Amino acid sequence: MKLSVIIVNYNVKEFLEQCLLSVQKALQMIDGEVIVVDNNSVDGSCQMLQNKFPKVKLISNDTNTGFSKANNQGILISQGEYILLLNPDTIVEEDCFLKCVEFMDNNADAGALGVKMIDGKGNFLKESKRGLPTPWVAFYKMSGLASIFPKSKRFAKYYLGHLPDDQTSPVDVLAGAFILLRKTVLNKIGLLDENFFMYGEDIDLSYRITQSGYKNYYFPETKIIHYKGESTKKGSLNYVKIFYKAMLLFSEKHFSTQQSRLFNLTINASIYFRAFISVLTRLLNILFFPIMDFVLIILGYYWIAPLWETIFFDKGHFPSEFYRTFVPIYAILWIAGIAFTNGYRKPGSTKNVVRGVLLGSLFVILSYSFFNETWRFSRMLILLGSLWALSILPSLRILLATTSLQTFKLKNNKRARCIIVANQSETKRIKQIVADAGVKFDLLGVVSPNEQFNADNYLGNINQIKEIANIHKPDEIIFSGEDAGTGVIIDSMLDLCNLNLQFKIAPAGSQTIIGSNSANTSGDLIKLYNSPLTSKYNQLKKRWFDLKAASLLLVFFPFLFWAFENKRGLVQNCLDVIKGKKSWVGFAGNRQNDLHLPKIKEGILNALTPLDSRVPENKKLESDRLYAKNYRILTDLEIIIRNFKRLGR
Repeated sequence: MKLSVIIVNYNVKEFLEQCLLSVQKALQMIDGEVIVVDNNSVDGSCQMLQNKFPKVKLISNDTNTGFSKANNQGILISQGEYILLLNPDTIVEEDCFLKCVEFMDNNADAGALGVKMIDGKGNFLKESKRGLPTPWVAFYKMSGLASIFPKSKRFAKYYLGHLPDDQTSPVDVLAGAFILLRKTVLNKIGLLDENFFMYGEDIDLSYRITQSGYKNYYFPETKIIHYKGESTKKGSLNYVKIFYKAMLLFSEKHFSTQQSRLFNLTINASIYFRAFISVLTRLLNILFFPIMDFVLIILGYYWIAPLWETIFFDKGHFPSEFYRTFVPIYAILWIAGIAFTNGYRKPGSTKNVVRGVLLGSLFVILSYSFFNETWRFSRMLILLGSLWALSILPSLRILLATTSLQTFKLKNNKRARCIIVANQSETKRIKQIVADAGVKFDLLGVVSPNEQFNADNYLGNINQIKEIANIHKPDEIIFSGEDAGTGVIIDSMLDLCNLNLQFKIAPAGSQTIIGSNSANTSGDLIKLYNSPLTSKYNQLKKRWFDLKAASLLLVFFPFLFWAFENKRGLVQNCLDVIKGKKSWVGFAGNRQNDLHLPKIKEGILNALTPLDSRVPENKKLESDRLYAKNYRILTDLEIIIRNFKRLGR
């Protein structure tokens, strides 16, 4: 056997499905096998593999063993002359494996090979080729010198910025997302070091390969899409901790004592610096707008109140206590109103801010009525303060949104302008997935995935995609994975990457559409059953509703006990809901039969109660999909009212 493809999966079922579809196509040209090692996923990955990819060899772990150990499990049962370690959030070209194996066959000094990687927007990923992170190389990167001099052979050595992106070259380090290894070399140097749980194992492996006399080659003659970082978000403290811990481990293992001390000093300084920046950034993201609103409201009163005094009263009519005590109280109440209406959620919404200011005004007026007579300064000032907040707070958000900073972006309710690259039947399928997911877009037209097309039904063919995009100005392009080859999709993304478009791919026969809107985000999903109930915010509201309903039922139980069929059961259900064991309304069917459905607590009632025991499973699943897709708090309330006497069941 020529090639063994090993994929370690952890809770990325949809990405794994698309990856395997591309791997299947690439293996048609070569004798190979696929081994998936699942690290105790709970998203239905193993069931999906058994149903859709029965020929894939599956190792299902009971715990998350880490990236290195899981890869070693796959390597130990592999039979190929070459071993490919591949991330599940990747897509390979149809001739990728053939080209890579041919290169390895023709270059006996090649111990390992990596390819050109692009992100979900078609941008080149710098980690496709890297230098060894020696103390000075690490210092240049962490100090920012590598960013200032991105093409310097000295300062930009971490990403080998001096080497052209399209030139085959020996490099120090290859990325673990795609690393093709010669089995005989692995037998000589040993498997992956299992002390590296996540990150750093590719650096260690690459270094050991070069130390054994072989070369690591960067091979850009074939390309892959890498959606990046599904398991750990790059800006998180957790990522900082895990990544730099791996760097320290590598330093202690391979560098001399003096080098290791210098490297460790640099790394530890970077850990604390990055942790400080991460915490500071999070605090600023959370507190920036509340602090800004507080300051603006107070400044507004320092302008409005004296002006109002000048027109209607004598100077000094409002005492200093008004400015020192009551104006800050008003500001806090307005901020509370904005927070209550989700005005501080990201991305921002001026509509929620306006609602919050109006609610805050109500809070201020209610508080005003409880104040002592001597503290009731002027209702008109409350009105003027409300008008000031209504004008200045949304306006400043709109102004800040014009900057390039992501934290200031406002929610965009504009419908995306979309082009689909597919034949007619696939176009219909893609439109149905998007419609069922509740995503709204304006379809500008369809592009044929090949040169044979009917001009009346298509904007043009795939070879004209750049001209079509320049003329029609779409926001997003969705490719059919069934009709357009992976190589064609990747080439199109590279051609269009400068247009700031969003790209998504609909895998053949899948219920999902996958893409990525940023080089720093792991990926975006449009699921067939993507629904309001998938939202963590709506799940939190559902939990809040459950608690309120359970509490009210317990309080009024002495007066309403006669209305329930099972009185003891009602009390027990209320307690189970309060403890978080159950929800008042859940799914009628078995969620394991449709793992696209969001995960919620077991329901006491469901949309089919009281007929659920007599309804076949397929009808239950249809009902559950509708419930998830159209979920509202009022839906739960309606089901509870309709089945009030059965709440104790």
